[in-house]
Amino acid sequence: MIDQRIFEDLQTKIDEETTVRDELHEIVQTLARKGRSTTAILARAHSTPSDQIKPVLDDAAAEINAQKQEVFRLKAVADQHPFYKYNGLWTRELQNLVASIELCAWLGGLQEHKTSSASFMTIEEVGKFLDIPVNLKEQDAFHLTIEEYLLALIAMVEELSRLAVNSVTLGDYDRPLQISNFIKDLFSGFQLLNLKNDILRKRSDGVKYSVKKVEDVVYDLSLRNLIPKGGAAA
Repeated sequence: MIDQRIFEDLQTKIDEETTVRDELHEIVQTLARKGRSTTAILARAHSTPSDQIKPVLDDAAAEINAQKQEVFRLKAVADQHPFYKYNGLWTRELQNLVASIELCAWLGGLQEHKTSSASFMTIEEVGKFLDIPVNLKEQDAFHLTIEEYLLALIAMVEELSRLAVNSVTLGDYDRPLQISNFIKDLFSGFQLLNLKNDILRKRSDGVKYSVKKVEDVVYDLSLRNLIPKGGAAA
């Protein structure tokens, strides 16, 4: 006869896992809710002239810092459990947060957290800002993976390609040139990567379409003689 305690023990383990998932899910839901607020604020950049964008960036930075507190809560719980068993619960929201950080930084926010000369934040700078490890290899703990960081950069590029179009509507003809130069440089960087992750490889292929979209905007500006003086050589 089978000892029923075997199944009772299995049920106990299932209940424990459910409790962990519920706790993590609650934190991730809060992170997602605050993330939507951050995204809504950054969306105002599409209708705000670049010389008036500082209040938008200040508001976005405040929301990003609120999300940072949720990441601190998430790390405290996640560190008690196997990383790759549960990271699927939060990876999307962490990517969204990093994409918001990158967009805010590119637009001129969060400058006090940048130590490099790049117009975006390196993975190390993002990790330091969020106070979390990055790319852990020998430790099973909460961290920002390279894949999550790269997917966030791709999301930021997609948002910038939209911004290039909307900037023209605002009469800002310099910003599309800046965006074009930046995402072309970033695309060149992606070309150096030998990507094994299928999702990341497919998403990175889309960067070239964002580059083409912005190049079309710049080309149209050129045809209309709307390129700012010296911009063609930028």
